[in-house]
Amino acid sequence: MTTASITSSKATRSSHEPLNLWNRAAGWLHSVTPEWLIALLLRAGIAAVFWQSGRTKVEGWLSVSDNAIALFRDEYKLPLLPPEIAAHAGAYAEHLLPLLLVLGLGTRWAALGLLGMTAVIQTLVYPDAWPTHLSWAAPLVYLAARGGGAISLDAWLRLK
Repeated sequence: MTTASITSSKATRSSHEPLNLWNRAAGWLHSVTPEWLIALLLRAGIAAVFWQSGRTKVEGWLSVSDNAIALFRDEYKLPLLPPEIAAHAGAYAEHLLPLLLVLGLGTRWAALGLLGMTAVIQTLVYPDAWPTHLSWAAPLVYLAARGGGAISLDAWLRLK
């Protein structure tokens, strides 16, 4: 082997070392992170987003506030639904569906419900907020496709 080829080989190896280190770290993370933990974190994380939104629409436990109705009437302006019905439906869905996600009960259905809500918000209410809605849709699509994971009531009850 010539000196030039040895130098070239060392340069190539050293330029790939950060990539190899990254690949090894990613491989290690993949090997130590169980699927159930990923599903649990996704369930809890996206549930928190919708739960907190639901809490802004109620007074006390589940009494829909006048402010929430005004929000649906003046800002959201959903077609086909009167603001009173839309506010109640939204507030109740933002409480029930996240609760189901946290429990891992009916995970796929709960995720599909929140994904539908996200689609309505994206298309009819805030079409320019697609980066936020995409960050909601990603975990919801995963949960709808794969379910709640091994640490869920769905798995315990053997529900699909």
